[in-house]
Amino acid sequence: MGCTMAATNLYREVVNSISPHVAIIDEKGVILETNQAWEQFANDNDMQDTYQSVGSSYLNICEVAAADDEAEEAAEATLVAHGIRQVLTGKLPEFVTHYPCHSPDKKRWFMVRVVPFREEQKAKAIVTHENITPIMEMQEALKQKEAELTQEREKLEETNTALRVLLRQRDEDRTRLEETVYNNVDRLVLPYIEKLLQGRLADNHRTLAEIADNNLRDIISPFLRTLSSLGLLLTPQEIEVANLVRNGRSSKEIADIMSLSVAGVDFHRKRLRQKLGLANSKKNLRSFLLTLESN
Repeated sequence: MGCTMAATNLYREVVNSISPHVAIIDEKGVILETNQAWEQFANDNDMQDTYQSVGSSYLNICEVAAADDEAEEAAEATLVAHGIRQVLTGKLPEFVTHYPCHSPDKKRWFMVRVVPFREEQKAKAIVTHENITPIMEMQEALKQKEAELTQEREKLEETNTALRVLLRQRDEDRTRLEETVYNNVDRLVLPYIEKLLQGRLADNHRTLAEIADNNLRDIISPFLRTLSSLGLLLTPQEIEVANLVRNGRSSKEIADIMSLSVAGVDFHRKRLRQKLGLANSKKNLRSFLLTLESN
């Protein structure tokens, strides 16, 4: 007798020490026993007459909640009642679900778990409710963050689309501008330079006219655009030297045209070879520059 009492007391202490709310119900769903956490929750939420009472029908509690169509918990209450019956009749080895149980001042969620418990060949079940509010709040926060990220991604996609449209428009505008410059130079400038070169000019004036003619043709050729697209950060003098080298001018001729010393021109040629990746190559600078026009 003493051993039985000690075991019972130990059982009560263990059951009362756990945080989930625990109740044992019989085959009809009547509450036979509850733990301290179950009773404390009922007292804290003014539910002593229904939720806590030993001898009241837990299935009836669920059915009353299910009948309230406006309650958020109505659907879950119906599901829980069905799950309890399935466990009590042996159709389910276990039933688990979660449901909202909000108070006036805060949101709460609980997980309910129902497992069979047989004693003296009678069908019973253990019903536990565990507060999973922190987990649900974390899930809610993750959903909110996912929604925000989705919204940001959509905005970014819209921005990228608009940017692509602007870039395409810019390319189209640049193409039209290039065509306009080409047509204007070809129709309105080059014919007059050709007539000028056909006349009598002093050698230095002819040289300058030929350079002007070549430079204007370069403007409407792919050479300078290719040279610029390489991203070499060439100085204006280096671009001019490159253009004159490509046109077959010697260092002395370039020096005279640009009012530089021959050593200065050679310095620019050396810098060009470095920037064009020809520093350690035997390839002719003019030959390389001519290949740019065909690219």
